[in-house]
Amino acid sequence: MKTQESWKIGILFSTSGVTSIIEVSQLNGTLLAIDEINARGGVRGRPIEPVSYNPGSVVSNYGDMAEKLIVEDRITALFGCYMSSSRKEVLPVVERRNALFFYPTLYEGFEYSPNVIYGGATPNQNSVPLANHLINTYGKRIFFVGSDYIYPRESNRVMRNVLRQGGGEVLDERYYGFDVDEAGLAEVAREIVAMKPDAIFSTVVGQMCIDFYRAYHAAGGDGRVCPIASLTTNEAEIAAIGPEASVGHITAAPYFRSINSPANRKFLKAYKQKFGSVRDVTSCCEAAYCQMHIFANALEEVGDMDTDRLHEALLGATFDAPQGHIKIDPDNTHTYLQSRIAHVDESGEFVIENKVRRALKPDPYLVYPQIHDWSFRPQKVIKSTE
Repeated sequence: MKTQESWKIGILFSTSGVTSIIEVSQLNGTLLAIDEINARGGVRGRPIEPVSYNPGSVVSNYGDMAEKLIVEDRITALFGCYMSSSRKEVLPVVERRNALFFYPTLYEGFEYSPNVIYGGATPNQNSVPLANHLINTYGKRIFFVGSDYIYPRESNRVMRNVLRQGGGEVLDERYYGFDVDEAGLAEVAREIVAMKPDAIFSTVVGQMCIDFYRAYHAAGGDGRVCPIASLTTNEAEIAAIGPEASVGHITAAPYFRSINSPANRKFLKAYKQKFGSVRDVTSCCEAAYCQMHIFANALEEVGDMDTDRLHEALLGATFDAPQGHIKIDPDNTHTYLQSRIAHVDESGEFVIENKVRRALKPDPYLVYPQIHDWSFRPQKVIKSTE
């Protein structure tokens, strides 16, 4: 492949380190989409060529490698990052260099940049429906546990406010560094079991997520009685945790592997053919896959890599995603997404309990945060379709 005949894009997903369990799935979703685009002739007859670096889950590396992709590799469209702290490293680089950055991960909201296309859920698309579900299904007494960085602290701030609007109470709030292991989380797990909250809201990520769920189970916690509820815990992590320790626990997300639709079956079939298994297909993986297709469609329309022209073409862009129809909101460059809540069954698979019937407009600043105004509660899943 000759460089001048391809469209070069930059990729920043970690294949090693504490967040690699998720970022590898995001990388796979990105590469699958590139394969599909190139198989149909590329964009205007030219293939997309990924230039990929491994930040190793080290936050400072993301900004340094973004700079390298733009300055040395002369690439103006970047795809990557899982943690908000890594996104914050890339953000000033792409703004200073006027590059486009596609971020395929849910996050805490309260941010906007014209140089970023946000592909993951904002708080109104996951935190608000999850708070509503917990209060109405389990009760109002919630215990918070999180990793110690930007996303958990900000996400917990939002969740605390939303819960209080619904009459909920935060019993306690704990944060742990990425060096903690299962043994280090055993004490808080025992405290939670002794305190008997109605539910636990977890913003622990990466390997720590796996360790926390296992520690909770070892302490006698039962997800069918007092679930750990999360916005991030996904199929890859549940597989690593194991069904015995994960049964009953809850996640709110736009996408689950168990969605029964033609678009999702096609996506999973292609993913399995390329990677041998769908074990690590996650909501973040699906978001990365969708963002690459949306980018390629905009590039097809524009015909060059000019950041400003691509940005204009991306505003209002739509895609029939595995999760359902999605759209880039021209008001804030976030994405209209589906919203679902699912619990883990005895086999370790997510079973969808509730969903909305349409994609939700992203509200990154929670202009309309009222818990009782959200239309999620009365819209139960039709079991025959999901």
